[in-house]
Amino acid sequence: MLLWVLRGIFWVVLVAFMLAQASSIEIAREAADRQANFIGLVVSGFGMGAFVFFVDVLTPRRKLGALAGVFFALIVGLLISVVLAPVVEMVNKSYTMQMSDEAVKAIKWIVGICICYLTISIVVRTKDDVRFVIPYVEFAKQTKGARPLVLDTSAIVDGRIADLCENRFFDAPVVVPRFVLNELQLIADSADKLKRNRGRRGLDVLNKMQASSAIDIEIDETNAAEIEEAKGVDQKLLLFSKACNGRIATTDYNLTKVAQVRGVDVANINDLANLLKVVVLPGEQMQVRIVKPGEEADQGIGYLDDGTMVVVENGRNKIGREVALSVTSSLQTSAGKMIFGRFESLLTQDESGNSRRPPARRPAGTGM
Repeated sequence: MLLWVLRGIFWVVLVAFMLAQASSIEIAREAADRQANFIGLVVSGFGMGAFVFFVDVLTPRRKLGALAGVFFALIVGLLISVVLAPVVEMVNKSYTMQMSDEAVKAIKWIVGICICYLTISIVVRTKDDVRFVIPYVEFAKQTKGARPLVLDTSAIVDGRIADLCENRFFDAPVVVPRFVLNELQLIADSADKLKRNRGRRGLDVLNKMQASSAIDIEIDETNAAEIEEAKGVDQKLLLFSKACNGRIATTDYNLTKVAQVRGVDVANINDLANLLKVVVLPGEQMQVRIVKPGEEADQGIGYLDDGTMVVVENGRNKIGREVALSVTSSLQTSAGKMIFGRFESLLTQDESGNSRRPPARRPAGTGM
């Protein structure tokens, strides 16, 4: 939208300048000179204007550049205009009907306007990729905190990313590529009820993030040929993240591994959740309800409130009961966390409903 406003301003300024110069030439010159001046002015103005306009429109779109890039492009455009000024004079001298000095000066201004517009437009759309001949001139931010966070479908459907961004755990702009949004819409339109609910949940999460004033989220409409030709959303996501120097946020274990192999930074929400779980050490006491048998003959399986699986030795015959156990070891993986323990005793409930250990038996023959 902003680029079309810039294009409209360009044409308004160009046409207004041409009309003003044409009027001044008609007043100042004889009738014999008016035709050559007017034709030269109109042909040069509209010809140069149409050329740079079509070059601008046909150039692939890029993300909006920083204001510093606009100023830099303006300086470059002015320098190029100064270099082309003698060329305009040489072309005028080669014509049979030479234009007046006022017309040549007006054409120089037109060339300057067109060149400045073209350089600004190019820098605005290629800010993140362009490196000029001058060393170290690059407009892409290099600070790690400002790198965009690129969401994939699994992270959006999961929903926890919205709360993390809301609470400033990810202090970076959030980007959702158009092909990810298209995949989310495709899932929401699926004939399968489970997939349809997941897709609709993802769209609700996106609406929630867009409505939040604490989250800087953007739907990226970039249509790069290299990205569009890639097969699969995961491949497109990897190429897109490399192009924008971003980090992928996902819950997909396989995508995490592929991104690490391809050299793309990735933040797995499941890894973050596992890192925040309570650390248990061997020998610590804890309690859990056995809900199902384990793989081994004497094992029982229970779960903590955060979903951590607990494997209890000698707990197979305690299904449906609260037990106390002693932690023997724990295993941390990207797929989740497992705690292994040894059965200690059954737990009973007091009058308030709280689980507690049964009183220890006294050996026979002991005193009070």
